[in-house]
Amino acid sequence: MNVSEPPLLNSQAIVLAQITDSHLFSSIDGLHHGHDVLANLKKVLLSISQNANIDYIVFTGDLTQDHTEQSYQNFVNAVHDCHIKKPIYYLAGNHDEPELLAKYFSGAPFLSDKEINLTHWQVQLVNSKSTTPAGYVSEHALKKLHRAINRNKHQLIMMHHHPIDVGYFIDKHGLQNKADFWRAFNDFDNIKAIACGHVHSAMQLTYLSEKQLENTSKVKESVTLYTCPATSIQFDPSVDGVAALAKGPGYRLFHLQPDGQLNTDVIYLT
Repeated sequence: MNVSEPPLLNSQAIVLAQITDSHLFSSIDGLHHGHDVLANLKKVLLSISQNANIDYIVFTGDLTQDHTEQSYQNFVNAVHDCHIKKPIYYLAGNHDEPELLAKYFSGAPFLSDKEINLTHWQVQLVNSKSTTPAGYVSEHALKKLHRAINRNKHQLIMMHHHPIDVGYFIDKHGLQNKADFWRAFNDFDNIKAIACGHVHSAMQLTYLSEKQLENTSKVKESVTLYTCPATSIQFDPSVDGVAALAKGPGYRLFHLQPDGQLNTDVIYLT
């Protein structure tokens, strides 16, 4: 396995592993654009299980490719086969049925809570699933998120769809109401980062907002969006449609420091 070495960080940091877009089939031998997606998922889960520093896992959606119940069972079996004991929080992607996630993720180590409340941090899981492949965060969900944010804690927001365009075909299926989404954070200064799946690639993008101050002057503020490599395939951005790069599965680690600093690593496996 080709694993990048994590940096030396504060031992009090909370370490969160983000995994996403497994795109499993009912068949354990199912191939997605030539890649054995169940074997790739197991590579990622084994890598995580061997890292004692990881405290939590968040799965940000698109478990299934063929929309079968067996694909959900295959995910659960992989988690147990790889001896994952750390809590797994989860979100639905555009391919998923929330009811089936709730059904198959009903036992340990899965947790249905959409908030991880830590001493110094609050991690919010935001539902962006809509009736189409594109994402949409409802007005109700945005208001609920706004009320839930603790101004005294550093914030990491996690979701499936990307709220910033990435420059290739998947933007057709990105978050539809981007302006509404970002407006929900206008009066907060403790949003440290947004993390998403869906784009099958690891990127770091910046959203720059202009905020009006009480004295009528304006200030530029930025929030970083981190996208996550898929456990299944990594998209080829040069193709107008789904095509896979010759690249192995991956995942992202977040190191949440007590002082609000956020460090992140992308790990690819062969």
